[in-house]
Amino acid sequence: MPRSVLLIDDEPSVVRVLARFFERQDWEVYQALSGEDGVRTFDAQRPDLVVLDVNLPGLSGLQTLEILISRGATVMMLTGHAEVDTAVEAMQLGAESFLTKPVDFAHLQQAADRAVEKVELRRANETLAERMEERSRTAVLGTSPRMHELARQVELVAQSAHTSVLLLGDSGTGKSFVAQMLHARSPRARGPFVEINCAGLSATFLDSELFGHEKGAFTDAKEMKRGMFEVAGHGTLFLDEIGDLAPELQPKLLKVLETRTFRRLGGTREIEVDVRLVAATNRDLQGDVKAGRFREDLFYRLSVFPLTIPPLRERSRDDVLELIHASLRDLHRRHPQSPSEMGPKALDLLVGYAWPGNVRELRNALERALVLARGADRIGPEHLPENLRAPGAPRAQRQDWEVLTLDEVARRHIERTLHLTGGNRTLAAEKLGISRATLHAKIKEYGLQDVGRDG
Repeated sequence: MPRSVLLIDDEPSVVRVLARFFERQDWEVYQALSGEDGVRTFDAQRPDLVVLDVNLPGLSGLQTLEILISRGATVMMLTGHAEVDTAVEAMQLGAESFLTKPVDFAHLQQAADRAVEKVELRRANETLAERMEERSRTAVLGTSPRMHELARQVELVAQSAHTSVLLLGDSGTGKSFVAQMLHARSPRARGPFVEINCAGLSATFLDSELFGHEKGAFTDAKEMKRGMFEVAGHGTLFLDEIGDLAPELQPKLLKVLETRTFRRLGGTREIEVDVRLVAATNRDLQGDVKAGRFREDLFYRLSVFPLTIPPLRERSRDDVLELIHASLRDLHRRHPQSPSEMGPKALDLLVGYAWPGNVRELRNALERALVLARGADRIGPEHLPENLRAPGAPRAQRQDWEVLTLDEVARRHIERTLHLTGGNRTLAAEKLGISRATLHAKIKEYGLQDVGRDG
């Protein structure tokens, strides 16, 4: 994906000269003649670099700099005068460098390359940190053979950087979560992960979002806009609710998948795209194909590697228990004043519930419980939503058919007890009927040192 720059200067001649220079270097160039317009353009396009004039009418250059820095921009300042005080103030506000007019283009080239290399390095480090966090947070999707097999398939297809993946399953089962896992474990992990929900968007708006448009393509197209296929370059584009994609957009998406090229709305140039497409739906797409609502050729292009995410009612007790504790650890970071320990009765209600709303409903129930339990020793049934406690609440008939060794049974029992006691080893040893020293030895043997402890 080409580098991009936003030029903000009230002198059109300066903007034209700088634009020609950057375009010769194959940069994507955006232009603005005022600070106010520059901020709006930055918010819309998110360029890699901003070149900003100090002397602007209205919103001054330094005021514009302060706003842009607060929004994560990397900014180089320009001025017609070598004003030391202004340069110092600009650097204190966060400017990357300071150049004087007339610009020395060799110096500009070096400064721009250096600035963007720092941006790219920062993004790579952030992506690596996110990937490591993702790996630790989602080491497994569950403990049952079915979920282990799903995790194995995710790992395998993640390494195939161009294979399209179709995620199938009920609403709220975690398809977006799995899409992020695919990205985080893939060779594209350093690239962007871009998500678009196809449901509820008009065909015209979604067309512009996916493929972008050229300046003047329609009445309100005052600037060129890159579509999400370009923004996701070298990364992953996740199209959620693909079954709701408008019929008129289906052939355009098919063309991108077949040729890896597309045109912006109003454009004539074919743009090459390098993204992995992951799509998801809760619909019966094969039924939609038979009914003529979805193109058969597009369906086969999307479903090169289909993965079905089972609803919670079909997952084992241990799978749901694992999900509850992982979600609770995650949510507790937002609610540190709430208890981290779950009472056994509350846990039994959570594990036994059928969860018609799946993972989304589970997380909402846990967050509500954390809010209501603030100040309590642990989360109890009284903190859970009333529909979970009602006598007629839908209950799942969970059965775990796997045969476990005695060691595995012991490991899981100790792990569950540590979860229930919030990592309190003295209390856990008491509940298990063993000495604290024996518990320590078992924790070390089974690799359970961090179980039940936040952070």
